[in-house]
Amino acid sequence: MIIVGAKGFAKEVLEILHQNGQLENLAFYDDVTLDCPNFLFNTFPILKSEQKAVHHFEKFDNTFIIGLGGSILRKKMYDRFTRLGGTMISAVSKFSDVGSYDVAIGSGSAILSGAIVSNSVTIGKATIVYYNSIITHDVTVGDFVEISPGAKLLGRCTIGDFSTVGTNAVIFPDVKIGTNVIVGAGAVVNKDLPDNCVAVGVPAKIIN
Repeated sequence: MIIVGAKGFAKEVLEILHQNGQLENLAFYDDVTLDCPNFLFNTFPILKSEQKAVHHFEKFDNTFIIGLGGSILRKKMYDRFTRLGGTMISAVSKFSDVGSYDVAIGSGSAILSGAIVSNSVTIGKATIVYYNSIITHDVTVGDFVEISPGAKLLGRCTIGDFSTVGTNAVIFPDVKIGTNVIVGAGAVVNKDLPDNCVAVGVPAKIIN
C-alpha cells in the first residue's frame, strides 16, 4: 500500500494502519518536499516519483490511501494515483465505533480513533472523520469531506461534497450543508447552508 503524503495527516493514517496490523509493504509518497528523507521514522520508504509509485504497485499491490488534508488536493491525488493504476482503499481505526447496520463507507475514507458512526449512515469516498467526532443516525456525508475533531453531525443532516466541518461544530438534525462549504470551529448550524460559503458562530451565520 502507498500512503500519498509523508507529513501531517499521513502520520495519522499510519497510526490507523499500525493499529489494524496493515503495515506490510507499506510506503509513502512525496515528490514535492525538497529535503524529504528516504524513509519515514527510519522504517517506511518514501517514494519520490510516479515511476517509483508504479513500480511499487506492480511489485506489491496497487492499493493507496490519501494522507493529505484539503478536499481539493485530495481529489487531485485521487485522480492522479487512479491514473497510475492505483485502487483507493479506506482505513478505519479499530478504536473507532462504527454501527453494525446500514453503514456505507466510501473508498479512501479515513475513520480515526474515537470517532463514532451510528447506524444508517453513508460516508462518501476519500472523506476524513477525525478523532472524537460523532455522526448519528441517518446522516449522509459526501465525497472529499473533512469532519474535524469533536464535530457532531446530528440525525438526518447532509454534508455536501468538498465541505469541511470545523472542530467541535454541531450540525442540527435535518440541516443540509451544500457543496464546498466551510463550517467554522465551534459553530452551531441550525439552518441549511448553500454551496460555496463560509459560516461561523452560534448560531452559524454566513460571512463569505
